[in-house]
Amino acid sequence: MGKRSVLRVLAGTGAILLLPLLAMQFTREVNWTALDFVVAAVLLLGVGFALELAVGKLANMKQRLLWVAAIVLAFVYLWAELAVGIFFHFGS
Repeated sequence: MGKRSVLRVLAGTGAILLLPLLAMQFTREVNWTALDFVVAAVLLLGVGFALELAVGKLANMKQRLLWVAAIVLAFVYLWAELAVGIFFHFGS
């Protein structure tokens, strides 16, 4: 993974995290704590680096698509689980 890939993941993560930060300035509906931003950053960085690795290392397009789909689905599930608890209720 090159310097350009790392910068792309960092920039993408930063850009995505700016959305809730900006929303917090205009509405009370979005109320993130510092821990929320840290957890989101860790998840987004992990997904970004995993996607860069999968796309960069796998030559077979079918394998790429399967890995990308698996990574994205795992991210969406984990995000939803942390947000509302689909199967588990952490902290209840």
